[in-house]
Amino acid sequence: MQEIGKADPNDVFINIGNDLGALMDEYDKIGKVFLQQEAEAQQVYTGTESIGKRALMRVIVRSRLDAMLAELRETMVYKAPPELGALWTKYEAMWKQIVIEQDEAHKRETAKMQIEAAQRRRLARKRKEEAVWVGAILFVVAWYVGVLLLLRLSQTYRGHYSSPFWSCVLC
Repeated sequence: MQEIGKADPNDVFINIGNDLGALMDEYDKIGKVFLQQEAEAQQVYTGTESIGKRALMRVIVRSRLDAMLAELRETMVYKAPPELGALWTKYEAMWKQIVIEQDEAHKRETAKMQIEAAQRRRLARKRKEEAVWVGAILFVVAWYVGVLLLLRLSQTYRGHYSSPFWSCVLC
């Protein structure tokens, strides 16, 4: 206790912030694992673990998150120096604000990705349409040239126009 009294108050605050920050980092890591498990649960599962085992793992992870949050709250409320004031209340308000800001940022990012995907689909559809038109035009041109060649080489054409093949290319 005397060490804390002799220490610079800013150092104590920094140490508390670092310790609580490390706990919050671990909380976030476990929270991301939990969110990933929830996201994977909404997709077709092809692994070998049973549904019961996966459910149990999610319950354990969720329980660990709840315990960590309770420990964090207890530390901020009962073990933090009084100079920090209502640390948990301030932390909780800031956390909620950041969650709201991140939700809005995610919504903007999702909307942006959806717009880009729609533009890519439109561009792909336009390219397909252009390819179909080019293919159709090439087909018609090839068909027309084929008909002209067949007509030129046919016996009927040769009978009516007995000039040699090379004499008149356009005739």
